[in-house]
Amino acid sequence: MSRQLVWLALATVLGGPGALVRAASPAEADKLFHDQLLPLVETYCIDCHGDSDDPAGGFSLAAYKSAEHLQHARKAWLRALQQVQIGSMPPPDGPSLDDQTRQKLAGLIDELANAVDCVRAPNPGLVVMRRLTRYEYRNTVRDLTGIDYELAASFPADDVGYGFDNIGDVLSLPPILLEKYLTAAEEISRNAIVVPEGDEQFAVQQVGWSLEGASRFSKGPSNSVAMNSNGSVTLEVQTPFAGMYKLTVTASADLAGSEPPKLEVRVNGKKQKLLLLEQKDATAYELPIRLGIGRKKIEFAFINDYFKDGQDRNIRLHHVRVEGERPSKALDDTQLPEAHRRIVFVRPSDDGLSVDEATDKVLERLVSRAFRRPARPEELKRLAGLAKQVRDDGMPYEAGLQVALQAILVSPHFLYKVELPSSSGRTDAKAESISDFELATRLSYFIWGSMPDDELLLHAWRGTLRQGNNLHEQTARLLADKRSNALIENFAEQWLQLRNLDRTKLDPKRFPKFNDNIRQLMRRETLTFFAAVARRDLPVTALLNGKFTYVNDELANYYGLPGVEGDHFRPVSLEGTPRGGLLTQGSVLVVTSNPTRTSPVKRGKWIMDNVLGTPPPPAPPNVPELDKAELTGTLRERMEQHRVDPACASCHKVMDPLGFALEQFDAAGRYRDSDEHGPVDAAGELPDGTRFVGAGELRSSLLETRRSQFVRCVTEKLLTFALGRGLEYYDRCAVDQMISELQQEDLRFSALVQAIVASDPFQKRGVR
Repeated sequence: MSRQLVWLALATVLGGPGALVRAASPAEADKLFHDQLLPLVETYCIDCHGDSDDPAGGFSLAAYKSAEHLQHARKAWLRALQQVQIGSMPPPDGPSLDDQTRQKLAGLIDELANAVDCVRAPNPGLVVMRRLTRYEYRNTVRDLTGIDYELAASFPADDVGYGFDNIGDVLSLPPILLEKYLTAAEEISRNAIVVPEGDEQFAVQQVGWSLEGASRFSKGPSNSVAMNSNGSVTLEVQTPFAGMYKLTVTASADLAGSEPPKLEVRVNGKKQKLLLLEQKDATAYELPIRLGIGRKKIEFAFINDYFKDGQDRNIRLHHVRVEGERPSKALDDTQLPEAHRRIVFVRPSDDGLSVDEATDKVLERLVSRAFRRPARPEELKRLAGLAKQVRDDGMPYEAGLQVALQAILVSPHFLYKVELPSSSGRTDAKAESISDFELATRLSYFIWGSMPDDELLLHAWRGTLRQGNNLHEQTARLLADKRSNALIENFAEQWLQLRNLDRTKLDPKRFPKFNDNIRQLMRRETLTFFAAVARRDLPVTALLNGKFTYVNDELANYYGLPGVEGDHFRPVSLEGTPRGGLLTQGSVLVVTSNPTRTSPVKRGKWIMDNVLGTPPPPAPPNVPELDKAELTGTLRERMEQHRVDPACASCHKVMDPLGFALEQFDAAGRYRDSDEHGPVDAAGELPDGTRFVGAGELRSSLLETRRSQFVRCVTEKLLTFALGRGLEYYDRCAVDQMISELQQEDLRFSALVQAIVASDPFQKRGVR
């Protein structure tokens, strides 16, 4: 069998090549259903799924009499299609189904269940209102205010759907996150807008004496304290500002001995002043004292008690007062942080503006940027009224803006990417274009993971984003900006499942050279490699066959790559080595391993999920766990024993061979020729007879005949990430069109991004 025919057969097992969906008329679809699909169903499926009280899997095929009936139960038929594709149906004890017939059956179900008229009835799909992820929140706050709110990383983890954490359907708002939003808004506004210090006075006197040694001290008239022996009393105060305060101590003394009574003044246990009380009658002693902001314990300690021959030295504290005043302090522009100057760009008296006029100008720009659309008059009115309430309470202009910013940061229009239906009033439309502001928001969060910048918003404001070549140019500009690292980090980490790297624990006894530092270097290698493909605008297929990587000396030594010196990452050629592309990078190999050994199953499943885009179904619920005691011999022999169970064999006969091709790399990502059982066997053979040995042959085979399937997988993953929703059957129209265009563009990464941005699902929404 030729290699092309081999891979054509593999398409039956791994999923169809993704040809353009043919839009058949209802009559044509019914003819296809009755003349071609129904005979195959009656031959191979009806025995188990016939008209009975208890059909296998609860799925009775006898209920479907037309193509329309089939399409109304599309999800059930697509599950059946998946079972046919992977070979689990018909079951081993059922009718034998050859590869050619299996391919025909799968193709017919696919064509009828996924049929959509891409020309006459396009459907761009609906995207629900999406909350900002914690990563997007931090980026948006940074670009809006200039404050990098690092504590956003401690927000509750965002739920994941369809492999990504920006999927609108799963982005809920639990109460704990709402509390963190409120706290964050207060902290961010306080750091972003500086409120000038106004005149402030403070005074406190003799409140809450704390007696040390109560048996020795007593309270005299007017709440005075008689200190008859060494000891101290404490006054606690809450000082509102740092600076110099005046401390007034009114005390009297019983004089005895050769020295006057000594009263030591301490602040939070540290000595500040020493008072010599030389007056018998009550006398006010004033002394300056420096205090910081916050709660302070001011302690008064009698330190030289004396009693001899009837002479007794004592102290009586009558009154203590702490007072201070902070004068107003205006700040000039050079003393204001950049975040403040960015937000408060006008002040009262600038060009004769009143306080209300200046507030309106600041809020209009701030709200329009925060909400990613023009501010509405009623929104500005409410926020300006809130700022005025603060000023009416005697606070300065900036304090009103600070409170208004807090309200903006907890508004749903900031926390959510809101898309509203147009007000055109049309009832016959099935799809409509999103607004330029909504398009700018989708674009910036797709590539930057953050809000649109001023240039993008200006295009939206003018309505020119879709005119001419503007959208293409803006997409290219965003990709060239360093903020596009967000696309690389967020998409690549989630698509390749690198976030599981921190949760993967390897046995340190078996893999002593693997440690947390190597783990992070592996992550950086993969992200840098992905970034190189994107930034150098290489073909997408370079992700699989790139014969280069990025390492430093420590990771190179770990891999056994010679000639690398220094701690910085640099490109390294992999020519002449068994490594190349994503499949042989340590991060991928580690996340697809078990703690003590490799896992051909996990590695094979990873390839099916992330390279071929044909994830296997979950294991059947009725499959019992095999007794580990029965599994003996090498890993390959144990896996063969595992596949003896017919319920397991249908999936594992596809996954395991793909995983075996990576067996020359151990669970910690290092190359090996042998393991504890002898030479490593990295040969794989699929059910259709396709054979390969090692990662190199597998990679070559995948790219030689499954190139379009890999590109389709990347396209679907990136489109899911860009839209923030899972793909539906009708999205095949857009995906097929993009694949067709990308073939002409040599599969460049920038072309893929541009194709997604230009697609109907990205620029339009369905109308309910």
